Amino acid sequence: MKFLGSLLLAAISLPSVAFAAWGYTDNGSSYIIETGAQLVFAVSKSNGDITSMKYRGTETNGYQGKNSHVESGLGASVVTIKQYSTPANIIQVTVTYGTIVQTYIARYGNNNIYMLTNKGDATVAASRYIVRLVPGLLPKALTDSDYYDASTVTVEASDVTLSSANGYTKSKHYQGSNYGRTMDYDYVGKATSTLGIWLIRSNREKASGGPFFRSLVRGCSPIAEDLYEILYYNMGTTDPQRWGLQGPYVLSFTDGGAPNSALISRNVDWSWMDTLGIKGWVPTSGRGSVAGVGIKNMKAGYTYVVGLSNTDAQYWGTANPTTGAFSIAKILPGTYTLTIYKGEIEVHTSSVVVTAGGKIALNSITPTDPSDTVSIWRIGEWDGSPAGFTNFDKTPMLPTYMHPSDKRISTWTPPNYIVGTSNAAGSMPGYMWKDINNGHLIYFKLTAAQTAAAHTVRIGITEAFIGGRPQITINGWSSKLPAATTQASTRSLTVGTYRGNNVMLTYDVPASAFLTAGQYNIMSINVISGSTGTEFLSPGISLDAIDFI
Repeated sequence: MKFLGSLLLAAISLPSVAFAAWGYTDNGSSYIIETGAQLVFAVSKSNGDITSMKYRGTETNGYQGKNSHVESGLGASVVTIKQYSTPANIIQVTVTYGTIVQTYIARYGNNNIYMLTNKGDATVAASRYIVRLVPGLLPKALTDSDYYDASTVTVEASDVTLSSANGYTKSKHYQGSNYGRTMDYDYVGKATSTLGIWLIRSNREKASGGPFFRSLVRGCSPIAEDLYEILYYNMGTTDPQRWGLQGPYVLSFTDGGAPNSALISRNVDWSWMDTLGIKGWVPTSGRGSVAGVGIKNMKAGYTYVVGLSNTDAQYWGTANPTTGAFSIAKILPGTYTLTIYKGEIEVHTSSVVVTAGGKIALNSITPTDPSDTVSIWRIGEWDGSPAGFTNFDKTPMLPTYMHPSDKRISTWTPPNYIVGTSNAAGSMPGYMWKDINNGHLIYFKLTAAQTAAAHTVRIGITEAFIGGRPQITINGWSSKLPAATTQASTRSLTVGTYRGNNVMLTYDVPASAFLTAGQYNIMSINVISGSTGTEFLSPGISLDAIDFI
């Protein structure tokens, strides 16, 4: 049975362009949806997979019998379709599988598939939507960090490999050179001179990890090509899994150009979806906003980010670099923790209550910045990242898009650090592991007055693997063994992310620990843990800053 609208483009008016009709066809196994543009796609009536995506007549969907779908496919589902003529010409497919509701939407004249995923609870796994593309349509290079070329061998688990062709380590997790953190990109994809396929991310209000989250978003091999919308991915994050509606996210096809910027989450107007009955949909009228007039005590050279989060939703925005003014709109009602970050380190937290239609206006906020504490010496900067340390002195930072064992990375055992002579890039590793570079030394001198007093050492970490945390010794004195910090339970440092929970550990050092004035004191940093592992999977930490006050 065929259901075609009357909005057909006359072939004689544009003979050089083949536009699709508008409407859908039920062929018994799938709904074939014609967008009235150059895109025709099909959705399985049995499981809700996208089984075909033809752009200008070329099939772009799938490989090795695999289609595009939530997770690795939902199984037998209830799939329904509905066509609207108001508020626009729209076709909506709804897929229900247990507590998951997946929605696909086509809008007349658009080469886009609008998608939304409602996760009800943990009974159905839903960490991502995978767009599987026909291999060979889009470019790939041997140097791409997420391209598993044919000559790779396994380095770690099954998802980190080494290319024998160029000696580079590869992984779908290694996106530091492609996209970076969630806040750094709006869409993922690739293009040739005649075809672009782009997955425009949602605002991620129901995802996890916040603005600085790093995760897989793209991957390819000679026989596979994937794009991902992350619904919940626990690699390197301690955020809760959030339930409810995530999206829209948009799969957009172009003739080689970038996707329409009006579809980017911070720009888009989704009001045309308000009347479609999408499960969990909350219109703009049911949301609120938070704005601040400014942030005081801002430090030059840093981006200040304002985040809102609770167990149900997350949002963020950047502050004006001069005044610190900020505004976050379209927030679901609820009580949120408002966090201001300098770089990636928290310098202020407070609570705000957002109501439907409400507009919260905040007075100027003065952060508490650990760098404001006067120190005798400091290595690195308090910014919530290992930027500036050994192997983290380039942009993008090398370990965000390659394995720590990669030949392009410098030694993890640089010379010992001498305060007043050394620099962090040359003499202080940004990552430390129990098996790799434990016991790195810092040499420093004190004056007579400083030697006579007790002092505090502060070490900031941004992530820890399997319970790693730093213990210090100074000369013959040893600190107490610090407790393990709360961090992700997954791999982190080896899969391109240092982004865990920022923690400052403090060590009170008595005056008796120090040598006489003018002599070099020697501080050793040792990673300890009650867990075991080997080499780069041994207990480890990511450093933020080290100072002596």
